[in-house]
Amino acid sequence: MKAIFNILKLTKSYRSNNVWAFIFNLLGSIFGLFSLMMLVGVLEVLFNNDTAYFEALLKKAAPVTDYSYNGIKASLEYQYNHFIAELIINKGKLQALIIFSCFIFGMALLKNTFIYLAIVFVSKTVHKTVRDVRTGLYDKLVELHIGYFSNEKKGNILGKFTSDMKEVELGVLGAVGSILRDPLQILIYFITMISISGELTLFVLFFLPVSGGIIALVGSSLRKVNQKGQERFGDMLSHTESSISGLQIIKGYNAEGYMRKQFLSFNDSYTKLMIKLFRKTDLASPVSELLGTFTVLVTAIYGGYLVFGGHLEASLFILYIILFSQIINPFKSLTRAMYVSKKALSSLDRINEIIDTKSDIQDSVHPKTPDFKSKISFNNISFKYNEALVLKNVSLEIPKGKSVALVGQSGSGKSTIAKLLPRFYDTVEGDILIDGTSIKEFRKHDLRAMMGIVTQDSILFNDSVLNNIAFGLDNVNKEQVVEAAKIANAHEFISQLENGYDTNIGDGGGKLSGGQKQRISIARAVLKNPDILVLDEATSALDTESEKLVQEALNHLMKNRTSLIIAHRLSTIQHVDEIIVMQEGQILERGTHHELLERNGAYKKLIDMQSFG
Repeated sequence: MKAIFNILKLTKSYRSNNVWAFIFNLLGSIFGLFSLMMLVGVLEVLFNNDTAYFEALLKKAAPVTDYSYNGIKASLEYQYNHFIAELIINKGKLQALIIFSCFIFGMALLKNTFIYLAIVFVSKTVHKTVRDVRTGLYDKLVELHIGYFSNEKKGNILGKFTSDMKEVELGVLGAVGSILRDPLQILIYFITMISISGELTLFVLFFLPVSGGIIALVGSSLRKVNQKGQERFGDMLSHTESSISGLQIIKGYNAEGYMRKQFLSFNDSYTKLMIKLFRKTDLASPVSELLGTFTVLVTAIYGGYLVFGGHLEASLFILYIILFSQIINPFKSLTRAMYVSKKALSSLDRINEIIDTKSDIQDSVHPKTPDFKSKISFNNISFKYNEALVLKNVSLEIPKGKSVALVGQSGSGKSTIAKLLPRFYDTVEGDILIDGTSIKEFRKHDLRAMMGIVTQDSILFNDSVLNNIAFGLDNVNKEQVVEAAKIANAHEFISQLENGYDTNIGDGGGKLSGGQKQRISIARAVLKNPDILVLDEATSALDTESEKLVQEALNHLMKNRTSLIIAHRLSTIQHVDEIIVMQEGQILERGTHHELLERNGAYKKLIDMQSFG
């Protein structure tokens, strides 16, 4: 039961729905009980042919009413027996049978109507709760610092969004649906059983805890097995995602067999865990049914002893057995809810691994508002991803309106500087300042609002061209989007697309060429009209013709704008105000293109290498 109550804590925002579900379940259980009690009348009509018995009931004086349990019970028994006798004597057996049948149908109709209404409110609680958990998971994912995802498998994260969320949904459904219905039904029917025969109910009570204990023992290890299963599913999903994204390389290197072997390993491991899990889960139903059948049979034997001894009326004993059989299903449902709740808790633990993760990049408690007027300063900054430093005491300044390019071999720390400026990561030593104020003093949102970022890999979304250019901006009209596309040399090819600016460009912009994707990325930056522009090798992956078009667009974009440029092709940055040559995380040379050529140093060697290439 502890697992169920832990899952129920998730639904605290929807208590009103739970209250209504409880009320409707209560009414459904009461009318369900009434419909069963009316069966006693049907049995009396069908099997008791003693007319004198009914006449005696009709003439019997009403008991003295008092407010004790026995007084209320005696009064209700009298009213019910008097009603049955009056029907049979005055209307005849057939007519009485028809009336009883109509009563039972009416009660069943009311019972099922209220149960349906309870299900409606339970459904609202379940799906809104799961929506909240899913939203919380997504919000946390987009809030987390980028470094977090370097250590996490994408498939594992997607697995938490898919299979783990499904387990949570089933757990909430089982917990809410069961706890608001089953204990109530068990209690109402149990009280009625006690009123029929306390001795027989005491006998039954001996068996129910034994049954519950055996069922609980079966499911004790479910949570641990389910958690392992979800981890294996995440590994399999991650491998599948890698296979799809790297399909061209897999085929090019004839590595289908190798990748299939890895997939089979993940798949077989996951399958074995799921077989183990479902073997234990599915054991609950036959075990509980077998124990229920055994308990009913033993109860029938003992009840028969009471009937034969004259301690219990036969019709009441039949009603007792019917009521007891009605308790079995909610009892089984409650045990099933315990199973799914345990599985859901293990999935919730995996989801909470993300939700409870604290982002390394935090806003200041008392943030300042950035107002870029003078310069950006990198003061003795150092940074490391793992153990080794990739930046070592780097210092440089970018005056407002000027452009600075970072060049050097791969791994020299150029792109890292571009990631530190918008606080995708934080420095381990030193600081980055805007007009003398640390960027850590600004809200991340306000800092990044000043920046436009164009990367080597164009990050586009499975949406229309227009929405990709207007991405992240509010109150933007189509005319502004078109103007930005013209500045980015993108308007011409966009106009030739099937639906123009409303054309869907596919996952990652897969329907476009590299140059087209990059020009849309530039149009996005143009439309944002940022104070600071970060270009991270924006032309390095393009062919000569595309590079020329993209470079023209970049030149338009950089006019009178503060720019930090990470360059691979040195021909694209000869016009910038200052070039910084990086090597092994440090600044090796700095100056204009002509100054660096005259020094005949590292920059000149890079130029010569590219010219030779």
